[in-house]
Amino acid sequence: MQPISNEETLAANLASLMAHDPLMAQLVAAGATPPLRLRPAGFAGLASIITAQQLSTASANAIWSRLTARFPALQAGDIADADAMELRAAGLSAGKIRTLKALAVAVAEDGLVLDRLHEKSAEDAEKALVAVHGIGKWTAEVYLLFCTGHPDILPAGDLALQEAARLALGTAWIHERRPTEKELRVIAERWRPWRGTAARILWAYYRIAKGREGMTLAKPA
Repeated sequence: MQPISNEETLAANLASLMAHDPLMAQLVAAGATPPLRLRPAGFAGLASIITAQQLSTASANAIWSRLTARFPALQAGDIADADAMELRAAGLSAGKIRTLKALAVAVAEDGLVLDRLHEKSAEDAEKALVAVHGIGKWTAEVYLLFCTGHPDILPAGDLALQEAARLALGTAWIHERRPTEKELRVIAERWRPWRGTAARILWAYYRIAKGREGMTLAKPA
């Protein structure tokens, strides 16, 4: 399948997914029209995701501004050659410095091509990323979804997606509790090969569900 690279490909995937699963169509009808939310692919795109992890938006933006002021092009080779003190001065933690260094070496020296990962299966693309020290499943999946536009990625470890699935499935879900990551991956099999679009719908549904007290939630067909 083509990557979700623009509004047209997103609309095409959305139409296919809604025709395939009436529940997705119900969520969209309830207002969960998914935005594109696409970022540039490549080293800088993944580096920005790593930088922002477990930080407030304001803190992440401040660190990113200092980092890109020091390295305007932010190429893998720049970070591979950078002194750790330079990176620490930007506000990066020791763990994130190690991860960015490992990623930079993988790209600059080991041949990891970040902007072509959408051409691989979801499983193979994720495997290529988590092989880099410090990159976990959530980081890999968020990069693949929002930077490469991979059409079949759903970050099942994301708590908002888990809660959205609970709300959407309603009384059909076990004890009406939030599914675990493993359980959500099983549920998401029904949305192959459009899991990237399903993830966007669930995030959109989460936002509107949390913003409307007592709203009528969709029930599976």
